[in-house]
Amino acid sequence: MAKKLTVTDGVKPIYDIYIRKSYEELLSVLDSMNIKTKKICIVTDTMVAPLYLDEIKNMLHGNCKYVCEFIFPYGEEYKNLDVVRSFYTTLINEHFDRNDILFALGGGVVGDLTGYTAATYLRGIDFIQLPTTLLSQVDSSVGGKTGVDFDCYKNMVGAFYMPKLVYMNLSTLHSLDKRIFLSGMGEVIKYGLIKNKEFYNYIIANVEKIKQLDYDVLENIVYESCLMKKEIVEVDALEKGERALLNFGHTLGHSIEKHLNFSMYHGECVSLGMIGAAYISYKRNYILEEQLHGIEQLLHQLELPITISNLLVDEVLSSTKHDKKVEGDIIKFILLHNIGDGYIDKTVTIAEMKAAIEYLLKE
Repeated sequence: MAKKLTVTDGVKPIYDIYIRKSYEELLSVLDSMNIKTKKICIVTDTMVAPLYLDEIKNMLHGNCKYVCEFIFPYGEEYKNLDVVRSFYTTLINEHFDRNDILFALGGGVVGDLTGYTAATYLRGIDFIQLPTTLLSQVDSSVGGKTGVDFDCYKNMVGAFYMPKLVYMNLSTLHSLDKRIFLSGMGEVIKYGLIKNKEFYNYIIANVEKIKQLDYDVLENIVYESCLMKKEIVEVDALEKGERALLNFGHTLGHSIEKHLNFSMYHGECVSLGMIGAAYISYKRNYILEEQLHGIEQLLHQLELPITISNLLVDEVLSSTKHDKKVEGDIIKFILLHNIGDGYIDKTVTIAEMKAAIEYLLKE
């Protein structure tokens, strides 16, 4: 059964999330947006364009005012203001105005960059998310966080700007490199650890089906992940409180990602960050040692890293000071009171973070 969620502002609906097997229903879903009067620019990268760009373009031809594309090189290093500048130039040359719309076709990099451009071009133009990776489907396409990296600082420039629609075609997951697919499981496991022990146990029970890309299991984990994110975002859209829970594993994870110059995937770095946060939770006697090892075992079964050898501890620590979650000299660190019970902590010390990083360096 096809699944749908509606994100609200707490009262009124803002946008719908469609979880489907193909793009067959996309045009009918777009009916409410009156696309016949709009120019559409499909934004994608060199990895995704050969796979899905023609299908979407052919679908739109004759059903919208005009369709074009903006393609940029694949990779996190291209999520920057230089690419945004080039994108602005394309939109200006194609005479896009506020009535028109951008389609983000790709993973998190495409979605973040398109969303940021949409938020800032002509002070705001509509966009929709067509996420094609597990990570973007369960996390970055939902919630309205947009942004680009600045120099070596991840997501340092951005805006909260909601899409008009999110349409997920789960069949795109079959085109992913296995490592990229499993990277997305880092964010999926995060939801279970911070919010839902039953979901965490469901992942444990279905590891092999996940790795086999069983459709029913994938549909369920995408739906449940989006449901949890939706519930948090509706309460705290601008990350003034509870939404910070979604950063579990990200403080150390982002620092590791930057330290390694983005040579590891985001979900892989989040995996390491979650182990670090779980270790601090264990040392504070919140979770048991067997629970810490259980988290490690699950991540390992899903081929996500739980140790790393090439980190300079002091450099990783130093970069946490530039994390967006820092308030003054206080880092908002997400820890676990228990499995399924994450909380925001502002007392984590440099010594605790150092010990957590050193734990990741174990043989």
